Amino acid sequence: YHTIREALLVPKEIMVRHAADNPYLHRDFHAAMNGGIHYLRETFGLPAVRDYLRQFAHEYYSPLRARLLAGDLGALAQHTREIYAAEEAEAEVMLSENELTIRVPSCPAVAHIRKLGQEPDEAFVETTRTVNEAICEGTPFVAELLAYDPETGASQQRFSRRAGK
Repeated sequence: YHTIREALLVPKEIMVRHAADNPYLHRDFHAAMNGGIHYLRETFGLPAVRDYLRQFAHEYYSPLRARLLAGDLGALAQHTREIYAAEEAEAEVMLSENELTIRVPSCPAVAHIRKLGQEPDEAFVETTRTVNEAICEGTPFVAELLAYDPETGASQQRFSRRAGK
């Protein structure tokens, strides 16, 4: 263009994009979370890690917690399937009326942290155990971490209806 006027007269194409138009994947979040957990554990101890994750889970997962409070264990199964699909990772999700069992052969977060050449912090397991327990606090369900492999993050998790609920 020779003049500003010529540039202004050229038709413009406007492309409208929203974050929701793109696949959601937050792999680097895992490494950042690992660093934060390491800092909290080294500086303030394991109770601080658990307190942080409990507070995070209560806020971030409040819509899911509301559905669990209403007795909808299927909401947690659906959430799990969606998360692992977004992560392009495998998880076996088995739901019955009163129990949800999740088997994860390899945690995508642990795999990504290792891919970056980092080690998952010894307290990284709390992103599963404490977060699941916090999601279930005050609901008719209880979370249990039945097995966890710190090398791969492989796990077996169970959510079941509390007695009398």
